[in-house]
Amino acid sequence: MPSRQKKVIFCIAGLLSFGCALSVAVAIGTQFWVKGTILCKTGAQLVNATGPELDKFVGEISYGLFHGQRVKQCGLGGRPFQFSCSCGCLVMILFASEVKLHRLSEKIANYKEGNFVYKTHSEEFDRSFWIILFCFTVHFLNILLIRKQKQQESRKSEDESEDGTGATSGTKSHGQVANFNVLYSIPKPLTISFSLGGIPITMDMAGNLRKILFGSTFHIFNYEWKKSYFKFREPFSDLSYALEAERGGSSAIQMAVQANIIRYLLFTGNNGTERVCLQYLYDVSPKKQEEALAAALSDILWSAGESQSGSVCLVSTDSYFTPSTEYKVDNFTERFKEEGSHGVILFLYSLIFSRTIDRLREDLDSTTPHLLLSSLGNFVCRQALLNLMLTGRASPNVFNGNIQYDDQGSPLPVPLHGVLIRSDVGYLHWNRELLQRGKLPMVGSMLKTPKLPIWLCNINATYSVLFSTNRSLLSDWKMEHLFDLYLYSGQPAQNHTVILTIDTHSHHWEEGHGKGEGDLEKRFPSVEMTIRTKWEGAAIDWNGTVPFF
Repeated sequence: MPSRQKKVIFCIAGLLSFGCALSVAVAIGTQFWVKGTILCKTGAQLVNATGPELDKFVGEISYGLFHGQRVKQCGLGGRPFQFSCSCGCLVMILFASEVKLHRLSEKIANYKEGNFVYKTHSEEFDRSFWIILFCFTVHFLNILLIRKQKQQESRKSEDESEDGTGATSGTKSHGQVANFNVLYSIPKPLTISFSLGGIPITMDMAGNLRKILFGSTFHIFNYEWKKSYFKFREPFSDLSYALEAERGGSSAIQMAVQANIIRYLLFTGNNGTERVCLQYLYDVSPKKQEEALAAALSDILWSAGESQSGSVCLVSTDSYFTPSTEYKVDNFTERFKEEGSHGVILFLYSLIFSRTIDRLREDLDSTTPHLLLSSLGNFVCRQALLNLMLTGRASPNVFNGNIQYDDQGSPLPVPLHGVLIRSDVGYLHWNRELLQRGKLPMVGSMLKTPKLPIWLCNINATYSVLFSTNRSLLSDWKMEHLFDLYLYSGQPAQNHTVILTIDTHSHHWEEGHGKGEGDLEKRFPSVEMTIRTKWEGAAIDWNGTVPFF
């Protein structure tokens, strides 16, 4: 059931339940549970009344849980009479079983009043009884609806945890790997024509896909990965250009795509017209969001295919091979389930097939046999996967070029592969724990100084994007004296773009200024330390924002 439809249904159910609760509270206090008529038997017999004359001797009686009213008529007009009783159990239990025997009404109505005897003439349930019956029926239906929904969600969660399914029902398209360089991955059902051409996935392809991702065919993506897709913030807002990022391992992919979205919106997607004002990023419409996402994804895939081809993984309702005992079924890889539900995974599959398995094996070296690393129960992206999205080549390291020799000058059995070209989007890395252990990798100039002033930042294993609207920042050294950088972390808590002013010549900041007791993060904010890996010794002004990370 779609999320919006579900919200509407549950809102209506909630309003009905609230209205029913009020109705029950009112109905309980009324005397209109049971109504009936009583016959003045003695008076009718005295005058031998029949037909219309008999109506003069028929009175009314009504009662509820706590009180009632009787109107006696013995030929001389009605005389109202109020009485109190505690007949809740009688009304709810005895009356339901004895209404035809008239015992309940007789207990209330038949008592001696002089020489006149009153007899129950007719009785039936009154409106309060039916109101409460209706209210309880509505509550019962609401309970069934909620229970059914919980069972469906529970069944869906179990399917996801056990066999990897998690796609919502909707329009399915046929699975294929198509040579097609336009990808719209806004989460929505997508129908693909067979005329595009493509090939169904085979057992060999699926096995190689698993091995290049996890190192074996027995690992599958967990729930955090399966629920990840590309979702924008509200259009025409301070973050209308921004994607919401997950907290798991998929956030690295989302933020790498985010960097390319900013590249498209500011520098490459306006027919050569650059946007040098941050306000332009605040005025992004839903259509422009979709256009920017499609361009960012397709550019990454095209770059991975060495600007010759790009592959897009589409979904299918059919399995194309029978798994063996050496291949753990997840019911997703075999079908590429649904485009909207697993957007990040489908993009990752498309990226691998665009690069091809053979080229990926050539890119990797002995330090990185596969692209994902298991860490604390989750799979995180290795540097090779980040470099694949940034440069089009899955280089496992961040230094420039390849290393042929070890520290002692001896030839390495297999060269270590680094970054060979400058890309549009750069990369900065700082990790306090790795720094303290002396294992923080030094990022080379190929990644530190990209073609455009946009950087994917790995800050304490959390990914963010730093960027500038001034293209000349990296080509004119005078621009680097005093300039602004903009920071987006991808997390829901951030509600506006953080503006950082960088001063590289005033020397307000010295590394030893914060020596002493206190929280290291407060004295040396990680974001600032990351920026100083590019502009050493720079003073950084947060312009009123409380430093985070």
